[in-house]
Amino acid sequence: MKPFEELAKEQERKETTFLSGLIGDVELKNLFDSEAGLGQRREEILFKITTEIEDTKNALDQAEQLVQRLKKYLERLKKIHQTLSK
Repeated sequence: MKPFEELAKEQERKETTFLSGLIGDVELKNLFDSEAGLGQRREEILFKITTEIEDTKNALDQAEQLVQRLKKYLERLKKIHQTLSK
């Protein structure tokens, strides 16, 4: 399992890269003259956004699972500490 800081930095890089690419995609969309080209480009952008939504949801689910594991671990440590402190 990666440390939280590494996961946070990785997520920040991913967001920056995705959003920068998306802005570039939108600007490139203006280069298309035909409606068919615009429609196709729109579908590509929508697909990329949908994929990013799914990836982000999965990352959030993993983070929530990590939080739950850390809470359980903390409780175990507290119990051990309490037992040894007696």
